[in-house]
Amino acid sequence: QRDYSQDFKRVNPDWSATLRPSKIPTVDGLYGENGQSILSVRQSRFGVKAAVPAGNHEIKTQFEFDLFGVGVDAGQTTFRLRHAWGSWGPILAGQTNSLFMNGDLFPNTIDYWGPTGMVFLRNPQLRVTFTDTPTFKFAVAIEQANSDIDAGQIRELDPALGNNLQGITPIPDLTAQLRLMGDWGSFQLSGLLTKLAYNTVNTPDNEPSGSKLGWGINAGAAINAGASTVLRLGVVYGDGIASYMNDGGMDLAPQTSTSSPTGLVPKAVPLLGVTAYVDHNWSKQFSSALGYSITKVWNTDFQGPDAYQSGQYASTNLLWTPADQLMFGIELLWGKREDNNGASGDDIRTQFSAKYSFSSGNVLERNSK
Repeated sequence: QRDYSQDFKRVNPDWSATLRPSKIPTVDGLYGENGQSILSVRQSRFGVKAAVPAGNHEIKTQFEFDLFGVGVDAGQTTFRLRHAWGSWGPILAGQTNSLFMNGDLFPNTIDYWGPTGMVFLRNPQLRVTFTDTPTFKFAVAIEQANSDIDAGQIRELDPALGNNLQGITPIPDLTAQLRLMGDWGSFQLSGLLTKLAYNTVNTPDNEPSGSKLGWGINAGAAINAGASTVLRLGVVYGDGIASYMNDGGMDLAPQTSTSSPTGLVPKAVPLLGVTAYVDHNWSKQFSSALGYSITKVWNTDFQGPDAYQSGQYASTNLLWTPADQLMFGIELLWGKREDNNGASGDDIRTQFSAKYSFSSGNVLERNSK
C-alpha cells in the first residue's frame, strides 16, 4: 500500500504518516511552518496462516507484520509485529487483538491509526474461550499489563523524583468478552481489571511506591442498517485504561490529598471514549466511511498544564475497488487536541491511497493437486 498525505498544518514528525490527535501541537510553530507532503508505504503488510490437525482440534496459527514503526522506531519504515499467536481448541496463546477491544468498530478508513475514542490494542495474552457458536461467544484472558505513569508537577518540586518514577506491572491484566452475533450484526461487551503500580528507581527500597486498581467497560455494536450500510457505534469508560485506547491519555497520575503525609496520592485517571461511524456501499465498486470519535480525560489536579485532556477525530472518504485485489481511495481528515490548561491545536489533511492485495491461498491444497 502506498499512501500520499497532504497535511495543511503539522503534527509531530515521527507521526506524520497518520493523524493522531495526541500528536497535534498546541503551540503554534512547534514543528515548523504549516504544510507538508508525506509519501509512505508503512501500511504495507505481510502475513501467513496455518492450520493442522492435532488430536480433537486443529492447531491454528497466524504471523503478520506491517512496516509502521512505533516506540523507539517511531517515524521509521520498519518491521512492526501485528499478530503472532497459536490456538488449539478453546486455548489461544500469543499476541493478537485484546479481548477488551472490539474490532468490529474500526471503520473502513484508509488512515492508518483511525478513530481516537476506541479501544485498540494487540496484546500478548493467554486466552480461554468457554463458548463459541455462530451467535454467542464468551472468553476470558490474562494479558500483558501496561502502566503509563504521568509524574505531573512532581518534576517541578523534585526533578530527580519525577524523573525516577516508573510504572511497573506486577501481575497481568484480566479481560473478558461477551459477543452476540446474527444477521443484524454484532454486539460486544468487554471488561478489564488492571493493577496500576509504580515505584521509584535509585532510592532506598524503591520508595515511594504504590498501586491503584484500574477498570474499564467497553460496549459496541456493528448494526446492519440495510444491505449496503453498517453503523459502528461504541462507548468505553474506565479508570486507568489509556494504554488500551487507540490514542491519548495516561493511566496513572498524582492527585493532591490532605490525608496523605506527602500531600499526594496516585489516581487512576478516568477516561471516556466514543466512536460513531457509518460504512456505506454505493455500488459494488464504490464505498464510503463517515464518522466522528472523541476521547475525554479527566485530568488530576496535579498533572501538568500540557497534559492531554481530549482528542477529536473525524473523517470521510470515497473508495474505489475495481477488482477484489485493488483499492484506490481519497480521504479527508480532521483532528483536534486540547490540553489540561485549555490550549488546543487542530489539523486537517487529505490522503490518497493505492493498495494491491494478493494471496497464495492454501499452499498445501494447491501443491497436492
